[in-house]
Amino acid sequence: MEIKALQQEALQLLQNLIETQSFSGEEDQTAQLLEQWFVQHKIPHQRHLNNVWATNKAFDEAKPTLLLNSHHDTVKPNAAYTNDPFKAEFRDGKLFGLGSNDAGGCLVSLLATFTWFYNREDLNYNIIFAGTAEEETNGKNGIACMLPIMPKVDVAIVGEPTLMDLAVAEKGLVVFDAVVKGTPSHAAHPNNDNAIYKTAEVLKWFEAIKFPEVSKQLGEVKLTVTQINAGTQHNVVPAKVDLVIDVRVNDCYSNQDISNFLQENAPVDSIEPRSLRLNSSNIPLDHDLVKAGLELGMKTYGSPTLSDQAMLKCSSLKLGPGDSTRSHSADEFIYVNEVEEGIEKYIALLEKALR
Repeated sequence: MEIKALQQEALQLLQNLIETQSFSGEEDQTAQLLEQWFVQHKIPHQRHLNNVWATNKAFDEAKPTLLLNSHHDTVKPNAAYTNDPFKAEFRDGKLFGLGSNDAGGCLVSLLATFTWFYNREDLNYNIIFAGTAEEETNGKNGIACMLPIMPKVDVAIVGEPTLMDLAVAEKGLVVFDAVVKGTPSHAAHPNNDNAIYKTAEVLKWFEAIKFPEVSKQLGEVKLTVTQINAGTQHNVVPAKVDLVIDVRVNDCYSNQDISNFLQENAPVDSIEPRSLRLNSSNIPLDHDLVKAGLELGMKTYGSPTLSDQAMLKCSSLKLGPGDSTRSHSADEFIYVNEVEEGIEKYIALLEKALR
């Protein structure tokens, strides 16, 4: 198949995906679009819930396996849209529409790349493609439920918009709920145990805390208090203040390390993680995929944002067309040439790395 024809088919699929609602947990119709691609290309595939996947024709259990993964769910459009978010519109070299950049462009580019290599027998890796659900909500019915079903994965490329640079590491995430307790009372009476006043010192502690280990790729652990909630009416001193703390974890620490430290040291009455499963991820800089990317002129960096990499246990590389600063924005778009070049660069990367 000619690469230009493959690029045009990928762009047509992207248009169809944009015009098909696929909020997290509601991706059944976009899963059907992915299945239609495989049927049209005569590639056997499987579907589990709203996840669609396939292996290359010459799959050999004796070889290591590369996973090509991206998601087909979207967030809901924000109120600032001026375009119809569900209308795929070409304008000024851009393709507008919800999910075009995050991560439809990556998804169709990886699918086209998988299709390009499907019949190849000269690769030293197997290839799996998985178009998965519930990435935007870190849901349990997405890539997490696929790992026990698919063959063992040794390394992965996760399609997210990176301007086709190599995100060789990604920060993990832990969200904590903390409580500062005090003595409830009528606002008119003296109270030396006001939970709100006590929280002022707690906030200073969180603002000042530094974790000593700094990652070469990901920098420092980033801890941010993002929510405060207390009180029900003006004349009642509340019994407690609830805090939410967002922690972006570098690859020097596990999420459990961060949780242990905060539970032992934070000056609060209680602090509990909502989940510890979204750990940091990385790929060795001497991996064939990284070396091939560098030879092609791609740059490496560490990503502060979360993706399905956090669900994977193997080495993984985040790489894809588009720009992450456009994700979740109003009037989301991707440049047409970003998708076309994304397919070309994915193919060139695998040609170098998998032979």
